Amino acid sequence: LLGFWYSPFSHRVELALKIKGVNYEYIEEDRNNKSSLLLQSNPIHKKIPVLIHNGKPIVESVVILEYIDETFDSPSILPKDPYDHALARFWAKFLDDKVTAVVNTFFRKGDEQEKGKEEVCEMLKVLDNELKDKKFFVGDKFGFSDIVANMIALWLIVTRPY
Repeated sequence: LLGFWYSPFSHRVELALKIKGVNYEYIEEDRNNKSSLLLQSNPIHKKIPVLIHNGKPIVESVVILEYIDETFDSPSILPKDPYDHALARFWAKFLDDKVTAVVNTFFRKGDEQEKGKEEVCEMLKVLDNELKDKKFFVGDKFGFSDIVANMIALWLIVTRPY
């Protein structure tokens, strides 16, 4: 697994591997001096995480999570029920697309940052409303959507001073 220690996307993959009980080698990448292995493994985006399994690279954290679930034995991180499976993928996509874009506005300045803070609050309300009295996004156990959502807690800690 190629990653950065501070990347919530790398942490997603590590968490899934640990849940599945998969032994793996972690290689810390230098964001400012990317290795030839990273550049060869992800030539399009040139970013982490990259899971190399049986000599083949898998890229994009959510895609890697699905690959891990399909490739390695139980426990499953995606629900078996087709509806719950679709719901888990919906929330993962929502979290990956919407929340990531909104949280990135925290790193801007002035009015853009203030707008970002408001958007983050709105996104958190959506998530809070969805979770209500539930412990997990889908079903009765920690799974796919919850792994993807873990990045929110990390980003809230990192952006707290803002």
